Amino acid sequence: MISVEEHVDRVREQGYCIIEDAIAPALIDRLVLAIDDLHARLSVTPAANIFEGTSTLRVYNLLARARVFEEVPVHDRVLPIVEQVLDRGCLVSSLSSITILPGETAQPLHADDQLIPLPKPHVPLVCNTMWALTDFTEANGATRLAPKTHLSDRSPELGESIETVAAEMRRGSVLVWNGSLWHGGGANRTSERRIGLAMNYCAGWMRQQENQQLGIPREIAKQFSPRLRKLVGYGLYKRLLGHVDKCSPTDLLDETPPRVVVGVVGET
Repeated sequence: MISVEEHVDRVREQGYCIIEDAIAPALIDRLVLAIDDLHARLSVTPAANIFEGTSTLRVYNLLARARVFEEVPVHDRVLPIVEQVLDRGCLVSSLSSITILPGETAQPLHADDQLIPLPKPHVPLVCNTMWALTDFTEANGATRLAPKTHLSDRSPELGESIETVAAEMRRGSVLVWNGSLWHGGGANRTSERRIGLAMNYCAGWMRQQENQQLGIPREIAKQFSPRLRKLVGYGLYKRLLGHVDKCSPTDLLDETPPRVVVGVVGET
């Protein structure tokens, strides 16, 4: 088995790595069932833009929708790699399902951190993952990657063409990449759907892509494990950022008396 450190080195050098056979088949089955249920209950239809895909089904804010998704952000084959690419104070940025249907065209190449107004290259700010809930092949829309572009001094222009490789991987594998890496969903030229989970993380001091504290009802967040609570933002970064009157937001979540855990703000 490839070690966590070797995976982190690959992300550092190439911009991505693939964790083969990381997810147990039983969990994959439960996730697919939950996604299919959401497609039906929410009457999900494709979007009307080329970025989200005109033949792609997406469901956002999954942590608020079914308990099975709570197992995704904290998975022990994936999170340790993300924690080394970013740090242990990282946060869940978003969790969504992406089902590419037959006939979908390739998504424009982009970088997941391209909206952040900082010069490139920079330290990793975003580390994203794609869980393969079906086999990912070049023909069915496997994510396309432009290796080493996380080291570029810019993000791609809309419609820009560059040589890419398909992140082909077996069902149950997970793709991990630096958010600066140029990538995009592939075209699905088969008669089968390609199902993936986009489990995305960001640095602990950044604003999350999905507003976790408002998007996830408190009664649901109360049920989360201690680690998942911190990952969605009910915790402190470096024992300071995110405090409420010098107390952890966990006290608000549990409705317990506040416990001061932060020194004077700005004190070194």
